Amino acid sequence: MQAPEREKPEMKYGERAIAQGELITFPNPRIGRRYDIHITLPEFTCKCPFSGYPDFATIYITYCPDEKVVELKALKLYINSYRDRYISHEEAVNQILDDFVAACDPLEAKIKGDFNPRGNVHTVIEVCHHKQSQ
Repeated sequence: MQAPEREKPEMKYGERAIAQGELITFPNPRIGRRYDIHITLPEFTCKCPFSGYPDFATIYITYCPDEKVVELKALKLYINSYRDRYISHEEAVNQILDDFVAACDPLEAKIKGDFNPRGNVHTVIEVCHHKQSQ
């Protein structure tokens, strides 16, 4: 006996926003002043590319803006776009840095992924970016 076909439910408004997951910026209100912005995102999740098990982490972003600052709601939606991706801890943190630098072009940025222990293994990945002098 074949299982009945199920209709694919329509995406909810939050799912549509997450699917777009695009980093948006706005002009730095204090260009020329060096200052750091610290952001903590404690609900990061993705899937292990080998097992499919969920991975959970806190993502820490510290950056010194140049001309642009990241918009926080857009950042939240971008981070949530990882929840169904099969991606390693290392690749996730590096990809977040690559996308962040592409969007904001900061003077400096550090992304830290502190992944919850699974199978008695605790992983912390840190990547950094320093803008080259022109």
